[in-house]
Amino acid sequence: MILKQTSISSLLNHFIKHFDWQSIGEQIAVTIFQLVLVTIGLLIVNWLGKKVIKHLFNRYKATKLNTISVNRVNTIYTLVQNIFQYTILFFWIYALLSFLGVPVGTLVAGAGIFSLALGLGAQGFVSDIVTGAFILMEEQINVGDSVKIGTVEGTVSAIGIRTTQVISADGTLNFIPNRNISIVSNKSRHEMRALVQVPIFPDSPIDQINAIIDKTNQTVVKSLTGITQEPTNMGATPLADGKLVIQVVTFTKPGDQFTVQRELLAAYLKAISDADIVLPTVYHDDATPNN
Repeated sequence: MILKQTSISSLLNHFIKHFDWQSIGEQIAVTIFQLVLVTIGLLIVNWLGKKVIKHLFNRYKATKLNTISVNRVNTIYTLVQNIFQYTILFFWIYALLSFLGVPVGTLVAGAGIFSLALGLGAQGFVSDIVTGAFILMEEQINVGDSVKIGTVEGTVSAIGIRTTQVISADGTLNFIPNRNISIVSNKSRHEMRALVQVPIFPDSPIDQINAIIDKTNQTVVKSLTGITQEPTNMGATPLADGKLVIQVVTFTKPGDQFTVQRELLAAYLKAISDADIVLPTVYHDDATPNN
């Protein structure tokens, strides 16, 4: 047993002594040095590429400001940035494998053997890319649009080849895979309806209140730049719960409907209160898109 252990130790020592440790160390050092150089080079290319892309898009926006949507340009800009970054990452991985001695060319040539398994595993990824391409081509959404996608509602901050990013009103950044986008409600493409409801009693002086509302519209609307159509007094309307309101409808620029609602309602209530007319508690107001 002792003789066997001695023999194994002798063989191991003989095996280790025949290694050219200097050559191995030099090879490792050269590989690390090459990888560092390529990494630095690609980082510089990445920095310069982003600068060039940003400059070109800013120049394009300045020349095409009146003929193309700024949000549309921003959307394409973020997509080009994503593609550029993925390309840089691909070249870095390729260089890393090459320096490690991995036969990248053979792997690429033999990729067909695993094409079926890869296709099945990458179905979601391919679906993301295809869906994202159609979203861009059909201009369903752009960066900066106010949208509702499924249960997520907010402002589009980025559209990538795999995911769409939406910032909610509370600041939450939502990453939505493009394949999960089936129904998009874009609230930035058309005028929005602002519905203001002024609560009244059944015995309130309706004619006087209507006159006050009409007079208020003539003075307040001029200061509300978000309004695109003059407010229309729909008159007294009973609600489903039996309460009575005077409804005023107007249309606004996308995103301004809630501000217009608050400003109009406050102006109506103040004018009515100044006329010594007592109103019940405010019920509610609503805002829906003008489809």
